[in-house]
Amino acid sequence: MDEKTQTELEAAAFRRLVQHLRERTDVQNIDLMNLAGFCRNCLSRWYREEGEKQGVPVPDAEARQHVYGMPYDEWKAKYQKEATPEQAAGLKVSHKH
Repeated sequence: MDEKTQTELEAAAFRRLVQHLRERTDVQNIDLMNLAGFCRNCLSRWYREEGEKQGVPVPDAEARQHVYGMPYDEWKAKYQKEATPEQAAGLKVSHKH
């Protein structure tokens, strides 16, 4: 596979992941962190960091809106729930640093 095709496939997979996370508003970020070690905020940070590497500054708010599909504060107000004690305890175990 040539590099251009690989990059296009990777970009398409990223877009599918973002769309999937936008549709699965029932899945909380803390659940993602506990199970996979990353969440929507991590993904938006990676997007911003990769932009910086390419000389394309992407403000945090813009990167988060790209991942969430809306302003972050709006998403939190609509979909984010208070973490349960079990979720918070799981985060301490799964995300040590």
